[in-house]
Amino acid sequence: MAVKKALIIGITGQDGAYLAKHLLSKGYEVTGSSRDVMASSFENLNALGIRAQVKLLSVSINDFRSVFNAIQQVDPDEIYNLAGQTSVGLSFDQPVEAIESIAIGALNILEVIRLLNKPVRFYNAGSSECFGDTGSAPANEQTPFAPRSPYAVAKSTAKWLINSYRESYGLHACTGILFNHESPLRPERFVTQKIVAGAARIKAGQLSTLQLGNLDISRDWGWAPEYIEAMWLMMQLDQPDDFVIATGRQESLKYFVAKAFEYFDLDWQQYVEIEPSFFRPNEIITSVGNPDKAIKTLKWNKPADVDGVITMMCAEQAKKYSQ
Repeated sequence: MAVKKALIIGITGQDGAYLAKHLLSKGYEVTGSSRDVMASSFENLNALGIRAQVKLLSVSINDFRSVFNAIQQVDPDEIYNLAGQTSVGLSFDQPVEAIESIAIGALNILEVIRLLNKPVRFYNAGSSECFGDTGSAPANEQTPFAPRSPYAVAKSTAKWLINSYRESYGLHACTGILFNHESPLRPERFVTQKIVAGAARIKAGQLSTLQLGNLDISRDWGWAPEYIEAMWLMMQLDQPDDFVIATGRQESLKYFVAKAFEYFDLDWQQYVEIEPSFFRPNEIITSVGNPDKAIKTLKWNKPADVDGVITMMCAEQAKKYSQ
């Protein structure tokens, strides 16, 4: 059989690196893109020891010609779009960039696939933020979207565009609606890594206090490498479909903080300060997903829940201070 070729648009982040590693383990030829290859450090690919195994190219997802040239050059069997703005908070400050990089970016890929008229499969990264506040009922694939941020509006738009192109042109295109998923590759601008790294530094005597925002929010936290597997499984279906990827369990950020500090034998209340400026406009208080469809249809293994995620992240941070 011919070797499958995959193009990962936005390979520099947590998900892109883990996905590249997963696809390489499956025997794929992997090409990854970033906005500017010459300026990117690819530290996550280096951390996983796979940079030399991945072909790299520059792609501006906002630029149709750039996307067209990349897809034509690589001629992939599968395209995974993980690019675009990744911060809900930043989207309030840069809403135009959120819409362009997420919604217009997805549209550019869809249009290129349609115009080239090749049997390429397309995965687009959705987001649990599209559901808004889920309340007490875990969101599933039938739950209506109620986006509360420019980021969520952009992700919702991309999802609806994909549904439209799938129905109108028969494209093999799908959306993974992923709830929060964490790993040691998360940068510290994500609150989970900020918490874990902060607790480790306090334990090591390198930090005295940690400033955080609203600790009353609740989230459904999973383990990123497991969510990557779900992405790949979606692309192997004969008929494209959309899936919620989640653990089905939610805990408050306060719970996450307490468990992380507990790992380092610390009382979080002695070190954590609440900073009101970190609160987001129109904050989502509760967000939890129902992964039953993915578990049943994709045969996706029941994912690790928040306790396992915290332990794995803390263990990795602890290594940095045990040398």
